[in-house]
Amino acid sequence: MCLIVIANEVHPQYKTILVANRDEFYERDTQAIHFWEESPNLLAGKDLVAGGTWIGVTKEGKLAAITNYRDPKRILDDAPSRGHLTKNYLQNDWEPLKYLMRMQFRAAEYNGFNLILGDKEDLFYYSNYERIIKKMDAGIFGLSNHLLDTPWPKVERAKQKIKDYLLTHQSLVISDLFALMKDTHQPEDEALPHTGVPLEWERILSSMFIKSPKYGTRSSTVILWDYSDHITMADRVYDTNEDTYKDQVFELGIK
Repeated sequence: MCLIVIANEVHPQYKTILVANRDEFYERDTQAIHFWEESPNLLAGKDLVAGGTWIGVTKEGKLAAITNYRDPKRILDDAPSRGHLTKNYLQNDWEPLKYLMRMQFRAAEYNGFNLILGDKEDLFYYSNYERIIKKMDAGIFGLSNHLLDTPWPKVERAKQKIKDYLLTHQSLVISDLFALMKDTHQPEDEALPHTGVPLEWERILSSMFIKSPKYGTRSSTVILWDYSDHITMADRVYDTNEDTYKDQVFELGIK
């Protein structure tokens, strides 16, 4: 994922609301969200190049999502795939805090990442740049390719759009949430972050929904986790023509 907004314990029906956009090169082979044959309780997308996932949930009540930390000056060519950090958590029995405490000793082996892990009780955030395990309490959080709640224009815009929607809609409509995330507004150059990529790419990457000839928003995901531990997970996969898409909706009752 490259843009995630989480509303945690702020809605009367849902304890966790997650909306996200996944940005990737169009040529990278991936599989849309599905129940994995080798792990039937795992509902997630799959990176068919490295075998990991960018987001997923399980029937046991686990949630994981990851974004890259953008730092082109610190790229390890032989680093393991960051998608395995989410996959390994979802496929095993570790509680999120225990998993993070174990994982942090190997975190430097990976290129920069932001990891969100949760279960029925708690939600946590960890970045191998900040190297601090943080429990996410009640609130609305935004994450892109820097640290949690870094006030990039796209992060602030996405958080405000979700906040405004939740304030005016007690009943949530998944298609509305997808529409909110399909925002192509680009800020003025003086508001752009400086992440080490050329100005042209800072502009392209600055919108919530990204469009370019070779790279862009491939899919959007909505997770609605209610107080009865029922999860609705919806996925919208875009064609390279962003006006063409395919939706899927899954319902999970947590064991």
